[in-house]
Amino acid sequence: MAEAPNTPPPEASHRRAIRSFVVRAGRMTPGQRQALERLWPRYGLDLPDGAIDLDQAFGRQAPRTLEIGFGMGDALLALAAAHPERDFIGVEVYPPGIGSFLLRVEQAGLSNVRVICADAVEVLARHLPAASLDRLLVLFPDPWPKKRHHKRRLVNAPFLDLAARVLRSGGQLQIATDWADYAAAIGELLPACAAFTPAGSAPDEAGRPQTKYERRGQRLGHAIAEFVCRRR
Repeated sequence: MAEAPNTPPPEASHRRAIRSFVVRAGRMTPGQRQALERLWPRYGLDLPDGAIDLDQAFGRQAPRTLEIGFGMGDALLALAAAHPERDFIGVEVYPPGIGSFLLRVEQAGLSNVRVICADAVEVLARHLPAASLDRLLVLFPDPWPKKRHHKRRLVNAPFLDLAARVLRSGGQLQIATDWADYAAAIGELLPACAAFTPAGSAPDEAGRPQTKYERRGQRLGHAIAEFVCRRR
């Protein structure tokens, strides 16, 4: 049996001094651990030295969507179930959540989902072929609300360059946040990135399910900011 992932790959920790996440020492339930160990060989993607062969990983050629930090996996699961003709990849760093998600994927009988346990920046930079994605979702990333922690935020100019590398021409980048200052920063970054053409913001027509963090933000009275742009 293949060994389930425990932490992001070691190269992620020494290549970037500042990361957009902290690996918390959360307790994994027996059910999560069993699901991770049993289902990882079927749905998990171990990272090679170079780029992943996505056609081999899915056993076909198809349009592909990647979600960074899928959390509970509500959006990713719903999209994969609604679009069996498309392939979906989730990148997450918390093994307990991955274990729960893989169990839900199995219960739904889905074959078009794969999961990576790693730092998303490293995945975009080193492990995805160029122009291999049709859609990249960044839904409610950690806002790192304290000003001294803003440097940890995922969406910045270098991240947009990596997103442009992995998206095909015309591919869609979709970012959503419920933190006003993060939205303001993203709103300044996107027009300055020559690789993307902004397609506006349409939280009601963005073609994706709601997420847990989105619903929480709405309960707190936060406005949802959604950015949709396309690769030039």
